[in-house]
Amino acid sequence: MHRLFVAIELPEWVKAELSGLSYGLPNTQWVPDEQLHLTLRFIGEVDKVQFEEIARALTEVQLDPFDLVLEGVGTFPPRGTPTVLWVGIEKSEPLLQLRRRVDSALNQAGVPPEGRKFSPHITLARLKNAPMSRLGPFLAGHALFKLEPFEIEEFQLFSSQLTSKGAIHTLEETFSLLD
Repeated sequence: MHRLFVAIELPEWVKAELSGLSYGLPNTQWVPDEQLHLTLRFIGEVDKVQFEEIARALTEVQLDPFDLVLEGVGTFPPRGTPTVLWVGIEKSEPLLQLRRRVDSALNQAGVPPEGRKFSPHITLARLKNAPMSRLGPFLAGHALFKLEPFEIEEFQLFSSQLTSKGAIHTLEETFSLLD
């Protein structure tokens, strides 16, 4: 069985910039730089046959390359005790188009629709009772965080293995948006 998700791998300079935010909060499990990504769609557990159908379907996704801008920081859930610290994505219609086309391809491969709303973000950390006395100032201090635009020319299919120290992601295949 394979536990899969579709994502956009971030350029190394973007990962380095995000790594610069990864400090100053106790009770926080920071995402390692090599694991930073923008999830387009979580798929879940599939067998080898469906894995191959998914990979084949994703080759049909077409879209012109586009720019993304990362901006702002926040937490999930929006109300209650925060468990995830994230960096946001500036509103992007091409990103939403890519998500819809990935969903359509996955649907054709027999993957049921995802139940939750797409909320584009990059997870920076998992919070384990991070003190609000530190989290509030961290969020306020990075509220104006914004990176230069970077071009998206491809997306990836990853497998994910859960371990006691967190998930380990493995790149399975890359799909180009260029003709």
